[in-house]
Amino acid sequence: MELKDKVALITGASSGIGKGVAEILAQKGVKVVLAARSESKLHQIVDDLTTQGFTALACPMDVADKKSVQNAIEKIKNHFGKIDILINNAGIMPAADIDTFKINEWDQMVDINIKGVLNVTAAVLPELIQQRNGHIINLSSIAGRKLFKGLAVYCGTKYFVAAFSDIMRMEIGKKYNIRVTSIQPGAVATNLYDQITDTNYKKGMESLQNQMTFLTPNDIANSMIYALESPDYVDVSEIFILPTDQEW
Repeated sequence: MELKDKVALITGASSGIGKGVAEILAQKGVKVVLAARSESKLHQIVDDLTTQGFTALACPMDVADKKSVQNAIEKIKNHFGKIDILINNAGIMPAADIDTFKINEWDQMVDINIKGVLNVTAAVLPELIQQRNGHIINLSSIAGRKLFKGLAVYCGTKYFVAAFSDIMRMEIGKKYNIRVTSIQPGAVATNLYDQITDTNYKKGMESLQNQMTFLTPNDIANSMIYALESPDYVDVSEIFILPTDQEW
């Protein structure tokens, strides 16, 4: 895909991987739409991008709220007239053993990591089908192909994302000329670990940073660029990207 002047919607774009992806895509000439719940952070990033001469739009969105998603999609269509690329990046990763019964955290992971992907995909996909062209990138995880103690529900949500991505590719790829890619990162330096409320698992995750050099959001963004810029007849269905030091 030629990226210049394409319109990309990036969820979870107020920090971490989403922010890094927005910056890299903007440098490629993409008109980026940054979506997240934190409106102030979005505007700060958008102001920085536009100051550099890039085209960017802040779009407050709660991916778990269908009405919020639909309102955001209408805003994007009114502003840019189309959407070419969807990057389902929004996600959370609390960690705790099952027998601690952090049920609210389970619900939040299902709402954001699973229902959020479904809500945004359902809102954007009709636009891509109508124009018979587009690319959907879903952020899964190493936890979408390997299992880890303390991450039972998180692993389940990321296995879902990987499965949903590949079946979507089977069903809509050839039929509508829409490519689908699942990105499965290992350890990435983001604020994802700040969401862990279990003291033991939080310390364990933080100690990993002393054991290996984590990937950066730009590393993940560059892997997406590879998939996006591949020739139209090439669908990079999965990218499994890890730090060199990450043995597990």
